[in-house]
Amino acid sequence: MKKQRKTARQSTSIAGDLMLAPMVALMRLPLMAAEAGSGQTRRAETERAVHEKTSAIAEGVFAAQMSLIHSATQFWPEVFSGRTPSILNGVAVERTVNAALRPASRRVKANFKRLSPLG
Repeated sequence: MKKQRKTARQSTSIAGDLMLAPMVALMRLPLMAAEAGSGQTRRAETERAVHEKTSAIAEGVFAAQMSLIHSATQFWPEVFSGRTPSILNGVAVERTVNAALRPASRRVKANFKRLSPLG
């Protein structure tokens, strides 16, 4: 029961952080527009945005794969201990989704703090 509460809290935290994404996009638009109008060849904010998104995707895919591998290796120990395997009861999927979204969540939260006039 404690693990279910922990994953539910993690899911809620990740969802809350990802809800900041539209605001981060709106805060980035003036910076990116200024870069586009400046005529510079190196656009720092644009490059940073693209790099953060691609690395978050790569980290998320890797984390999801590792989570599924972990759940698969725990199949027989869970069966032998009398528990329902996490792959069969949906817990593995929830953990995998959380693992996949966590890198994007962290980046959105960090960008919100960095771009916010109050942060």
